[in-house]
Amino acid sequence: MARGVAYGTRTESHVLNVPAGRMSAFPENESDFLRFAQTLLPEATGGSFLPRRLYGEYLEAVLRRAEAEAAPKVRLEAMTGEVVALEPGRAGAGAVLVLNDGSRIETDRVVLALGNYAAADLPVDTPEFYGSGRYIRDPWRPGVLAPIDPAAPALLIGTGLTMLDVALDLATPARSAPIHAVSRHGLLPHSHRSPAVPPNHSHCPPGLSGCPATALDYLRVVRRQVRALAREGVDWREVVGALRPVTPALWRALPVRERERFLRHLRPYWEVHRHRSAPELAAALVRLIDERRLRVHAARVLRFKERSGRVAVTLRRRGGGDTVLRVGWVINCTGPASDLRTLPDPLIASLRTQGLIRPDALGLGLETSPRHAVLEADGQPSGVLFHVGPLLRALHWEATAVPELREHAREVAEELLKHINRPTA
Repeated sequence: MARGVAYGTRTESHVLNVPAGRMSAFPENESDFLRFAQTLLPEATGGSFLPRRLYGEYLEAVLRRAEAEAAPKVRLEAMTGEVVALEPGRAGAGAVLVLNDGSRIETDRVVLALGNYAAADLPVDTPEFYGSGRYIRDPWRPGVLAPIDPAAPALLIGTGLTMLDVALDLATPARSAPIHAVSRHGLLPHSHRSPAVPPNHSHCPPGLSGCPATALDYLRVVRRQVRALAREGVDWREVVGALRPVTPALWRALPVRERERFLRHLRPYWEVHRHRSAPELAAALVRLIDERRLRVHAARVLRFKERSGRVAVTLRRRGGGDTVLRVGWVINCTGPASDLRTLPDPLIASLRTQGLIRPDALGLGLETSPRHAVLEADGQPSGVLFHVGPLLRALHWEATAVPELREHAREVAEELLKHINRPTA
């Protein structure tokens, strides 16, 4: 319990992308995780980038502690199963969860804490390839990378943090063949500073609050602040870190058309500056590239052709011209799918068909109220369904890291407690 995909890993090279001093589950007690980590790793500091499995152990401990300290008659029941549908409760109150084994759970309210879905398949000329055993859609499935032959080249689609984790997993001393990574821009995650320092929110660009709500104007104001502070010897990371508290408000101020422009033109650059890697992983990435064990391509995937245990992948290079890579495996590292309009998940399909959710128009997640109640198809907030997790990007944009998720989780809990003794609407 409490681990999910991110913290269920046992690989030591999979480390947190945020320093330990900023990973507490409780904003009022910022050193909670660090104290836990130091009981197992006394050398850990607030600036350490610690193994993700350790954070999973921390979250399990937090959950156990909450259970032990719960008020009388408050009980946590942990179950293993897959919810495939949701039905109205008796007399229209609450809901009934239907599991894949046919069992049913009656409930007053439901929190969709779904985490991240596997990546979506890229649109290509040969989609039939996605049924091949040479294609790995979800690199996080346990053991899925084990059969990959180190003597055969591998292609990783995507050049972000998922690619970095997978490349480091594949780059064992036994690997003799290169690893290729491709994305449209060929951008790689920037590194956190070493040692890590807490963000200084005073470096937030002063002109943002009054500038026009357009993607281009936001970009100009941020660049101006980066240049101004650089002349004073201040690193650009200070500006990006200072944007964090105001990002949700800036995102909500953008009209839909401007959000589309941001996603189309600026998102890749935002992602590599905002979602940075631990310094030691960034150094390992540089070594892989310098040694030609990892080769990064700025290109678009056009098609796949499988023959005799190999896959010919045609790429359209950025700037023009096609090239063909011949590899043994293709691994999707593009990051989690979030377009609920097309997501092939039975629960989401059930909710969508019944009009109980409203996917956002940009494919980022769910539309919700400010207090995280799920909006139904008619735009009305549900009295039963709530959501916390990365699908809140539709409303907040910043909704994937612990500092945001812990606040959202607290807000949902507080909202549920308001209704604990009231009949379901």
